[in-house]
Amino acid sequence: MGRIFEVRKSSMFARWDKMAKNFTRIGKEIVIAVKAGGPDPNSNAALRRCFQNARSVGMPKDRVEAAIKRAQGKELVNYDEILYEGYAPHGVAILVETATDNHVRTVANVKSCFTKGHGALGNSGSVAFQFKKMGVFKLKPEGLNAEEMELELIDFGLEELGESTGENGEEILVVRCGFTDFGNMQKALEDKKIIPITAELEWIPTVTVPVTDEQEADVSKLIDKLEQDEDVQKVFHNMG
Repeated sequence: MGRIFEVRKSSMFARWDKMAKNFTRIGKEIVIAVKAGGPDPNSNAALRRCFQNARSVGMPKDRVEAAIKRAQGKELVNYDEILYEGYAPHGVAILVETATDNHVRTVANVKSCFTKGHGALGNSGSVAFQFKKMGVFKLKPEGLNAEEMELELIDFGLEELGESTGENGEEILVVRCGFTDFGNMQKALEDKKIIPITAELEWIPTVTVPVTDEQEADVSKLIDKLEQDEDVQKVFHNMG
């Protein structure tokens, strides 16, 4: 086990609205999860994942409960999950995950962000082949034996396990599995009484593009603009 490779985290969320954006994103994920699998977290793995991520960002309990009620309300807003693909300046590939109730608005806004950021919105399949969709679990390392975990989790789809650094510089363990193994890995960790800091489905780049600090700044401006859009859930890139 060594340090796990992660691309630059230059702009996971715009600094000024990070907390509000997180709450909005997870609120939509809760609505989608409840609609797909019901409001009982014991039988809805996707909803349990949402609860874990809500705790990790300090989302108030009343906001979580409001999202569940909204998902069960008579005037339910239906969110469609759409993936947009494109290129930022300097050949950096970008994937944009959205959850929207208005396709026309969303595609217009995403396209505008790419154009103003000197990038280009592409067609489906133009960028995604450079990424692999994976389950990513971030864990507190205290009390965990990483080498033993590595052996124990292989049967549940483990592909990568390594050390990394959290947003505040703290040491964390990162567990990665294939997209189709996400549920198996989530259950395996639950059975071991391990509560992840976060449990996400992420697009991990298989090829990265090296950039200078100046080029990174250009790309980050585009990513920041995309992440500020109300319909955008997550943005992934392959800056190395």
